[in-house]
Amino acid sequence: MPVLLCAMPLADTLAQQPQAIEEIQVTASRRPLATSKVSAAVTVVASRDIAMQKLATDSLASQLGVFLQQTTVGQGAPIIRGMKGSEVLHLVDGLRLNNAIFRNAPTQYLSLIAPGSIERMEVVRGSPTSLYGSDAVGGVIQVISRLPQFEGDRMQWRREFSIAADTAEQSRSARLSVDGGTRRSAGLLSVAWQEAGNRRIGGGERIAPSSFESYSLRGAWQLRPADDRSWLFDAQFTRQPETPRVDEMVPGFGQTEPSSAEFYFEPNARHFAHLRHTRDNGLWSSDWTIDLGWQRIDDDRRNRDFGSDQRRFEENSSDLFGLSVNASREFGNASWVYGAELYHDEVRSARLERDINTGDVTVLQSRFPDGAKVDQAAVFANVSHDAGTRHTLSGGLRFSQVDIDLPATTLSPAAAIGINDFSADTGWVFRLNDSTRIAANIGYGFRAPNVFDLGTLGDRPGNRFNIPNPTLESERVLQYDIGLRRQTDNWSAELVVYQLDYTDRIQSMLTGEVTTDGREIVQSRNIGRAEVYGFEAGLNWHPAGALSAEFLLNHTRGEQRESDGSVVAGDRMPPLNGRASVYWEINDAFTLKSSLVFADAQRRLSPRDVGDTRINPFGTDGWSTAGVAITWRRDPIWTIDAGVENVLDENYRVHGSGIDAPGINVFLNANAVW
Repeated sequence: MPVLLCAMPLADTLAQQPQAIEEIQVTASRRPLATSKVSAAVTVVASRDIAMQKLATDSLASQLGVFLQQTTVGQGAPIIRGMKGSEVLHLVDGLRLNNAIFRNAPTQYLSLIAPGSIERMEVVRGSPTSLYGSDAVGGVIQVISRLPQFEGDRMQWRREFSIAADTAEQSRSARLSVDGGTRRSAGLLSVAWQEAGNRRIGGGERIAPSSFESYSLRGAWQLRPADDRSWLFDAQFTRQPETPRVDEMVPGFGQTEPSSAEFYFEPNARHFAHLRHTRDNGLWSSDWTIDLGWQRIDDDRRNRDFGSDQRRFEENSSDLFGLSVNASREFGNASWVYGAELYHDEVRSARLERDINTGDVTVLQSRFPDGAKVDQAAVFANVSHDAGTRHTLSGGLRFSQVDIDLPATTLSPAAAIGINDFSADTGWVFRLNDSTRIAANIGYGFRAPNVFDLGTLGDRPGNRFNIPNPTLESERVLQYDIGLRRQTDNWSAELVVYQLDYTDRIQSMLTGEVTTDGREIVQSRNIGRAEVYGFEAGLNWHPAGALSAEFLLNHTRGEQRESDGSVVAGDRMPPLNGRASVYWEINDAFTLKSSLVFADAQRRLSPRDVGDTRINPFGTDGWSTAGVAITWRRDPIWTIDAGVENVLDENYRVHGSGIDAPGINVFLNANAVW
């Protein structure tokens, strides 16, 4: 089957040429380490690559080991090794973004983090289960926020201003941040706004409604009373007032009419408050990090079925309180990490229906059991040991306790669910020589069901209606991978092959019944067993001259067992995909970039994929586009990026997405730092 090439959005990596610089990560090991010293496969996305995007999730598109699905312009969901939603643990500065209403399907909440506030994103492709426990079965995505930091005792200032616009979505945005302080005390304040119109797809059609607006506010203050300790307070807020669910209001595959006349996330918002204390060489000669946080996610909705006179209003929220204690210590040839976590999550949910003709109001059963609670507690330890000059061995163990309290509803009785489980992993790094390493990992983990799995009542994509099931149990995953890494002065490369064995997987199952408005009734059950395997390959070529290049290739293949015992293709498995980028540093002021991304056709569909109106039942075609862009560093203050994406104006859809990709797009970004 031929592979088709296409261009990636160029703004994400335009001025970040591949370089032979050892990257430092913290997520795969819970302490700062060079990526060459950890066995886990890690992808690091830099701040500039993120800040130039509409959404934080956009920067994950076409990265090594990551595939991005998008149902609406204002949302995006990363898929790692075929895993998505609550099958991947999302963190912000060490605290969980995953909450009790996190779907085990593409989920929009990562898009509620302002791109301009992010220092970098780290993606652990694999299962570091001893360090993170439930939900980390497919991998971990951590957002690391930019902090206010200065050197010296004199008061200093840093100001940054950015504006951007494009033609495909008629978007415009602006961001302003101000940092001030000394090496002992520093703060920042930032504000961002963006507005995007209806998306123009390849061929010229604008899909309506698909527009959205977003605004964000952040304030942070960092205090360092001594060189060995610090305090941080960080507050973040992002709100999308009215974001349309495109696939519900635009007819999909197999439909002549849309499922909904109205469907808006109205609003979606994220509130986050974080207090962190660090102490080096503290108790037990360990370096300590203590994080205390609160997060509220508002997932309110307004929707009306196509042809119906009844408009529904929902108010759904999760208040998540978390405490994470993390300590690390070097002891001889060993490096230890140990700690504990506590989380409490409470869900509020209400729903009513109003007749658009008479104004009559009816109170309905809420989407989630109102007042549902989830408590999580865990202790963990992990050690990395240099066994001689060529071998590094690592391993860890974690004990987790999850307690879920579901109040009674009109459709289900009250339920109290308790889950106690262990998770563990082990890793090995073998240094063949100074530039080449072999790394291997084995991880066993679980994903405890959350309130979304257990108690959801209401419409689902694909013309379905979900009913609760409070008897669910945990999913379990055994994951293996082995990789080869090589880094020289002129190039670096990585090849990883992996396999996941997924048992007791929670899947949506048809009950055989239909609602009065024609939606098929489904229920989540522990009926799934899946096997996912594939490879991830990347190459960076960075000689001393003006040219450099980057190439990557991702392949995932999955199979799952249905309730009748048949074996079918896995749900929403990404097709073969990748990227090729070439950079030309013309001079000190100008850098030119051309990028190609490819996605092969995906014909292997599960029965659920075939019935999903977002996916062509005959499979998703491959697609091909091209693009070019240039960076102009006008002076030490201003940097200007401009370019054209999808120059051939191809009309295509990324597999599993609910809206076609943008057509030809001219963009301009200007950024000033002084």
